[in-house]
Amino acid sequence: MRMHDTETGTVDEDWEVLLSFLPRDWRELAQNTGALKGLRKDKTVDNLLRTLLLHLGCGHSLRETVVRARQAHLADLSDVALLKRLKKSKGWLHALCVRLFEEQGLAVVPGGAFQVRAVDATTVKEPGPSGSLWRLHYSVGLPSLTCDFFKLTGTEGPGAGESLAQFPIRAGDHVLADRGYSTARGIRHVVDAGGRLIVRVNTGSLPLYTASGRPFDLLAAVGSVTRPGAVRSWATTVAAPGDDGRPAGNVPGRVCVLRKSAEAIRLAHRKVRRDAARKGNRVQPATLRFAEYVIVFTTFPEPPFSAADVLEWYRLRWQVELVFKRFKSLAQLGHVPKYDDDSAKAWLYGKLLVALLVEKLVHHARAISPWGYDVPTPAPPQRVA
Repeated sequence: MRMHDTETGTVDEDWEVLLSFLPRDWRELAQNTGALKGLRKDKTVDNLLRTLLLHLGCGHSLRETVVRARQAHLADLSDVALLKRLKKSKGWLHALCVRLFEEQGLAVVPGGAFQVRAVDATTVKEPGPSGSLWRLHYSVGLPSLTCDFFKLTGTEGPGAGESLAQFPIRAGDHVLADRGYSTARGIRHVVDAGGRLIVRVNTGSLPLYTASGRPFDLLAAVGSVTRPGAVRSWATTVAAPGDDGRPAGNVPGRVCVLRKSAEAIRLAHRKVRRDAARKGNRVQPATLRFAEYVIVFTTFPEPPFSAADVLEWYRLRWQVELVFKRFKSLAQLGHVPKYDDDSAKAWLYGKLLVALLVEKLVHHARAISPWGYDVPTPAPPQRVA
């Protein structure tokens, strides 16, 4: 089925708007990263990106993508050829993600004294009534945004849950994780491998102890932080068994706490009550009190990492988490890659790129201009004569 001229014009207009949100050098990045290697001279980089986004942004299978691309006169290729082109575009998609993160102030720092890794996971259901349900575990280096690990598991049974134990840890790794990874066993896994971590505390799943082995009264501790923006920390330990389940001694660390602003507390309380109502639970006073703070457990040493430094590193992870949340919703659209490392990483970078573009579109629509996108700066006026 072919589109009418008016429909084609609308699609082309939308494409031009989308291009305005890409980095200025996006075409040069395609050339420099080898994405255009082997591309026929009568095919354009614009059509290549449009074809890839049909697969990555719309969630079409490789086979459905090539059919739609052929109907739209974007490309005439097989699903196998599209997979090869996707793999060649891995570096390009990664470079585009890095550029868009740089726009948010997350600049890439070459090298670095230590390797920082943000870990996360999402469930992905392949399209169709009988589509398989998978859990995708992935790790992204910061601030380079390099995907250094991914793993597909089932969603049920042993070894399928969210856990830091899903990730290979190298000595010197500095791991940033959200409260879904707040377990003693996962913390032990990182520490035993020579890594360090910052993890958001889940007060219901991570019991804390003093250096002498007594339960640490976290509620009383946070209650002493009454000023918005105030930061405090306490030396604590986690009673963490080894990978074999046997007692392995306590892991020493710190709990770092920051009190939220009044508005942030109001929003946090509203979310707690909404979640409790949805589940039919009664809100506990302690839950509301804990919601007034950002609470993390860390094994980052002091010095050089003060409590404020630790919370700043977690804030960086939270900035990336906002994009990860969008990524998770987009990851539901599409077929999970099960081919090889290159195609899977290209798929991950492509989904992350779409998430970053969506975030940028939403931000511009809400805050930048009434028309929702940037107007190119006009050229200076020229003399008629």
